[in-house]
Amino acid sequence: MKLEIKDLHKSFGENHVLKGISLTAESGKALGLLGRNGAGKTTTIRILLNIFQGDSGEIWLDGKPMDKAKTRIGYLPEERGMYPKKKILDQLVYFAELKGIGHKEAVQKCKAWLERLDLSSSANKRLDTLSKGNQQKVQLITALIDDPDIIVLDEPFSGLDPVNARVLEEVVREQISNDKIIFFSGHQMNYIEEFCDNIAILNHGEIVVHGTLDDIRHTYPRNKLIIRSSEVNSIQKAYGGTLDDKNNLLVTLESEDTKNEVMVQLTKQYDIDEIKVYEPSLTDIFVDYTEGERA
Repeated sequence: MKLEIKDLHKSFGENHVLKGISLTAESGKALGLLGRNGAGKTTTIRILLNIFQGDSGEIWLDGKPMDKAKTRIGYLPEERGMYPKKKILDQLVYFAELKGIGHKEAVQKCKAWLERLDLSSSANKRLDTLSKGNQQKVQLITALIDDPDIIVLDEPFSGLDPVNARVLEEVVREQISNDKIIFFSGHQMNYIEEFCDNIAILNHGEIVVHGTLDDIRHTYPRNKLIIRSSEVNSIQKAYGGTLDDKNNLLVTLESEDTKNEVMVQLTKQYDIDEIKVYEPSLTDIFVDYTEGERA
């Protein structure tokens, strides 16, 4: 499947929230939708979910306008969207039935998911008796219960302990391998880097960069070296640069054309454990495009 958002605009009164955004997402891949608060991420997601309509623009699926009534979309919100005082199995079945699944099948599917996520013993407990991580897993079941074509995950790992995070990671990887279209929205850059083949960064209602992380990284000058060495202080005296929190030295060269020559010199003169060309992290890229010189 291929999902295309084309020239999408949305205003609320005089506030022009989306200013003609366009992006593409494909099945079997995850797209990281990033932006500062107020950049337009939530508005884009709500239009995709058919909560409200855009003022103009289109959303296409496989080369034609998407029929939102026939397209299954699973949504995992950042905030819980379930009933804290109700029994878990009862409300999971209720949400499954709202998505068109018959009662008997809904019960079977919900019990299977509860077992898969190690929650079978909590089926008849109230949601508010569970930890935040287990509540997140219950919420995930509602997003995936009808085997959706498109899955939107908004800050999916927020507040999860390492054990529950690992469980969610396994489920996300499974959905990607099953050729789902996955949208990640959030600020946990390590997970975006881990799962997303492509990223799109919004700033003030516009897409300011869209593409693979590797392609975006290669738009940056390759004139910086990261050096790890037991002689890092001596190297710093000779070549300058700054130390990071892991005591690695970042050296900026006058030109990227000299990087190979400098690396050879360093390995001849010093005991080098590792030396490589510095590539910006997703956090660096995000800052550059939302508040830095590239914004």
